[in-house]
Formats: sequence, C-alpha cells, structure tokens
Amino acid sequence: MRERDVERKLVRAVRDSGGLALKFVSPGMAGVPDRLILYPGGRVSFAEIKAPGKQLRPLQHQRAIQLLKLGFRVYVVDSPEQIRPIVMYESNRRNLDHGGGGGI
Repeated sequence: MRERDVERKLVRAVRDSGGLALKFVSPGMAGVPDRLILYPGGRVSFAEIKAPGKQLRPLQHQRAIQLLKLGFRVYVVDSPEQIRPIVMYESNRRNLDHGGGGGI
C-alpha cells in the first residue's frame, strides 16, 4: 500500500465521522504534518502520513515535537489499521479537551 492510499482512507474516515482532514501546507515552514484534522467544538489534531514502515524525517519529528509542546495531538499514520482508533478517539473527544499531547 502506498502513502497516498493510507492518506485517502484517513480523509474519508474523518469525513464520514463528521470532521475534516485538510491538507496542511505551510509555506516557509518545512516538515509540518500532512493533514490538519478538525472536529466540531474546536477539536484539532495533526496527522503525518507515511508509507507502511517508513519513519519520520528528522525535521518532521522536530515539527511534531513543537506541536505536541503546544498541546496538540500529532499522529503518525502508516497503515489503514491505525485510522479507526484515531478517528474514534478524536470524534468522541470532549469539546473542552485542549490537547495534552500524544500520538508519536
């Protein structure tokens, strides 16, 4: 399975559960996660999509740590099996929960 296949499955699963998984591009800041995951109530997390078995590049790891320190969840997704638990957790997370790290 290729990275784009995993990404498509994540986008569809988030959409089907009531959220958005927007492509995240940040000109001038390389290494940001691929997707910004948004759910009703202001719930925000990030997902870096990888081909099965691939690891984060050092700069991607650094960006993930920056986001975690700001209180956001950052997921590294390299297989379709990881998607359901992420979507279930994020779609059911309480509106007043403002992150707290997790995911890497």
